Amino acid sequence: MDPSSSQAPQAPGRNLAIDMLRALTMTLMIFVNDFWKIHDVPQWMEHAKRGVDFMGLADFVYPAFLFCVGMSVPYAIENRYRKGFSGESTAGHILLRVLSLLIMGAFLGNSEARLAPDFTLYRIGVYWLLAVASFFLVWNAYPKNPTRKQKTLFTCLKIVGGLCLLFLALTYRKPEGKVFDTSFSILGGIAWTYLVAATVYYFCRDNVKKILPIWIAVLAVCVLTQRLRPEMGGAPILDFPRPNFLEGMLRVLHIGNGGAVFLALSGLLVSVVTEKLTPAVIPGTTSNVNPGLTGGLRLLIGLGTALACLLLGIFTRHFWIAAKLGLTLPCCFFVAAAAIFLYTLFRFLNAKGYSKWFAIIRPAGTATLTTYMIPYVFYGFADITGIVLPDWLTHGPMGLVNSFCFALIVVAIVGILQKLHLKLKV
Repeated sequence: MDPSSSQAPQAPGRNLAIDMLRALTMTLMIFVNDFWKIHDVPQWMEHAKRGVDFMGLADFVYPAFLFCVGMSVPYAIENRYRKGFSGESTAGHILLRVLSLLIMGAFLGNSEARLAPDFTLYRIGVYWLLAVASFFLVWNAYPKNPTRKQKTLFTCLKIVGGLCLLFLALTYRKPEGKVFDTSFSILGGIAWTYLVAATVYYFCRDNVKKILPIWIAVLAVCVLTQRLRPEMGGAPILDFPRPNFLEGMLRVLHIGNGGAVFLALSGLLVSVVTEKLTPAVIPGTTSNVNPGLTGGLRLLIGLGTALACLLLGIFTRHFWIAAKLGLTLPCCFFVAAAAIFLYTLFRFLNAKGYSKWFAIIRPAGTATLTTYMIPYVFYGFADITGIVLPDWLTHGPMGLVNSFCFALIVVAIVGILQKLHLKLKV
């Protein structure tokens, strides 16, 4: 059965509140990812170390993005069906998107180890610049309906980009002589999580009765497989001898202890329920096809859900530590609480016409992948040229201002690139 022919939700327009949440998350991601070059970062802003029961600002960013991934899935898939794409085409698009993210993630993930000390073919900065340039050649959002000459040019550019990536993969050498491997980095984690969330929506569409049992099952996986607090033994509830079937299946599906998928499916549920509670009008008429709820009631439900997640985070913290490394249940609930609160606030502000502030960071919400790549260009040039920031720009408050301005500059550059039709799209 073609999922595109099943009963679908009313085709929603672009949800600006999700763009706002994603833009804020990405801007903060660029900000906290730049902390490596500054000193004296306050503890509450830093990443917590593995096994520590603490979450700094930086620990909220990546999990919040996974939540945004889930929120975006229903809109992306329904948009394809509105444009007339079949279920088979949509399934192929999902798989191709996952593969593309895995490829890009592998090139960035491998580079985290830098290069072997005796490697002289190129510097790590050259590697980053060539990799990002190749990503744009292969995955740029080229103009639709190109002429014959343009189509030939775009194909040649993609081939050049692919050959350049092949060159980097074959020549790259990690410290200790290790070769290019499947270190997928953050993009890989996003890819696998997106695959599960998109597959769930592909088969369930807006049917909450079908999505909810899957969400509960993933929650059960988290409860049973995540390590309890040290004072409670530090072992999972289902502490089978290793290796075991459950652990093997989770590895095959690349969902770890379930935390990443739980966040994405939570975001997916929020989007589905949001559309069901939002009044919808049949185009060209004044008739409500979905009566929904008033804005005030939706605001209360959103704030109530955020509060419930916060309380669940506090409750589960009695059994598990709150840690981003491992995406523990308390971490997931705290992140969901923050994401739902901000999403509800942004919907309210947008409905009241208070969204002009969003223009500053809009590119980070509409060209997310491009935003993630641009810092590598800066770091690549810095490595090649040997440019080092003045010491006074890397300490204390000035260091934080430096990283924050860097994030805003990156977003501004992405906005310029969009106007030049340079945007990564997978």
